[in-house]
Amino acid sequence: LLVRQRLDYVEEYQNLVTNSETMGVEVFTIPKVGLFMATANRYTPPGSAIYKWTDGKFVPYQNIPTYQAQSWKYFTIGKKIFLAVANLEQNEGGQEFSVIYKWSHRKGKFLPYQRIATHSARDWEAFVIEGEAFLAVVNHRAGNNHNIDSVIYRWNAKTGLFETNQTIPTSGAYDWEFFTIGPYSFLAVANTFNGTSTKIYSHIYIWLRGSFQLFQSILTFGAADWEVFRIGDRVFLAVANSHSYDSGMPAPSNFYAINSSIYELNITAQMFVKFQDILTYSALDWEFFSVGDDSFLVVANSFDGFTFSVNSIIYRWQGYEGFVAAHNLPTVGCRDWEAFHTAEGSYLLYSSAKEPLSKVLKLKTT
Repeated sequence: LLVRQRLDYVEEYQNLVTNSETMGVEVFTIPKVGLFMATANRYTPPGSAIYKWTDGKFVPYQNIPTYQAQSWKYFTIGKKIFLAVANLEQNEGGQEFSVIYKWSHRKGKFLPYQRIATHSARDWEAFVIEGEAFLAVVNHRAGNNHNIDSVIYRWNAKTGLFETNQTIPTSGAYDWEFFTIGPYSFLAVANTFNGTSTKIYSHIYIWLRGSFQLFQSILTFGAADWEVFRIGDRVFLAVANSHSYDSGMPAPSNFYAINSSIYELNITAQMFVKFQDILTYSALDWEFFSVGDDSFLVVANSFDGFTFSVNSIIYRWQGYEGFVAAHNLPTVGCRDWEAFHTAEGSYLLYSSAKEPLSKVLKLKTT
């Protein structure tokens, strides 16, 4: 009989003391080198850190100067290996740049490769369409103006640089999410705030004839993250709604206790339709993972209106019932979840935006 793996939930595995509070984490594998994790840390100095998985733990590997880093994105183009950081703040020279680093096999570390002018950058997304490599940045705001363009860059193989390919108007945006369905390529943006309200439309774009064009708009509430995932042949898109604020409306009893929603692609209607609402507390991230035949979503609940010590929750896919809460995880100012696997097992990693401590949890399987 085949023994099917089942999740019996998690145990604390490693407390990772970080340079400062961590806004995002990225776990990646460099072929023939190993498993790594990059933390996007708030303070400069000491900047952000890269850790290497060694003897079953993450150990510090390289420090990189960053400026209130928000997130990292790992990607490859051919044999080239890159890691891009989204910097929120200006550098010592008063300039605002996010930086793409390239892995040097000879030196065994990441070296600066290209600087790109950004505006309170929150996130990078890397993707390939029809053999061409792209990199999209989320620009959050310029000064006090949240309604600005985010930019999609295209890799120029001749110059070896990323060049502007398209700009897309965004509102206090937080996240890009790229996905493909059949021959079609999509890019979803999480719009967070337009200067007066968090109750605004986030947009899904479709690639048609060489550029992204609007495909669908979905009303969101301070959207901080989109997560696309598949169960069987079904395609879902989950949004993390962070808070409900509108300067022209009476304040709700709690800005932060708010539904985050899961949408499912309806092939016939050619659009995403709401599948399920889940009550969240200033949700900042969704992460999908599977164990054996079971599918899970874990949410980063960050603030309930009173405290940053809020349970983040693992939801288990129950088919007809949708996702059902299965396990509470005590977290503090939870900002980002990453699931990863090693020869020893499967893990979840969460970063805290409120204390210099991130945690690795090991999935207990039976």
